[in-house]
Amino acid sequence: MTTTRKLINPPEIHPAPGFSHVTVAPPGSVVYIAGQIALSPDFQVIGAGDLGAQTRAAMRNVEIALKAAGASWNDVVRRTIYTLHPTEYEVITAAIEEVQGSTEHPSQTIVGISGLAIDGLLIEIEVTAVCPS
Repeated sequence: MTTTRKLINPPEIHPAPGFSHVTVAPPGSVVYIAGQIALSPDFQVIGAGDLGAQTRAAMRNVEIALKAAGASWNDVVRRTIYTLHPTEYEVITAAIEEVQGSTEHPSQTIVGISGLAIDGLLIEIEVTAVCPS
């Protein structure tokens, strides 16, 4: 059973490339996934210097965390992306869509940053999901 979220893009607001302006979720258990990065289980950076590869790796880690919580991509209601390359949203969006297997996106914010906790990382992705009660 998955959450039936509603994605809304009001026509009075600019088009939303790779995200939705509004996500409405029914009541349920809220799941907060900590920011995920492009690290392998042995703590090695995946895709050094490649924003697309690092985005895919971070999203795969998000997916593992969602599954551990009993959630899926359809339960995600909010995504925040921290990156050294915020203007490369097309690369980020394409990588996200490849991993989640969908062009539907929850509400999202991309934040430009000057660095992450580990040298060589280019992106960190955190999500909030709502699972059925």
